[in-house]
Amino acid sequence: MKEGIHPKYVDSTISCACGSVVKTRATVERMHVDVCSQCHPFYTGKRQQVVDRGGRIEQFKRRYNLEQGSPAAAPQA
Repeated sequence: MKEGIHPKYVDSTISCACGSVVKTRATVERMHVDVCSQCHPFYTGKRQQVVDRGGRIEQFKRRYNLEQGSPAAAPQA
């Protein structure tokens, strides 16, 4: 390997927003991450809460305030 072209490889501390701390080696001494394997839903198996917003037709009707009996809801011929 050539001398002087590689970055310094030092002991590093990676801390997550959930409070998890990992010690490893990297080119920077400290890193802060938002999500790690301890709190990410994919790795923990916990699913994020899914909000049932209804189907596309219900969303459309709710957005445009359409009702079954209104003339705007009747299909155009």
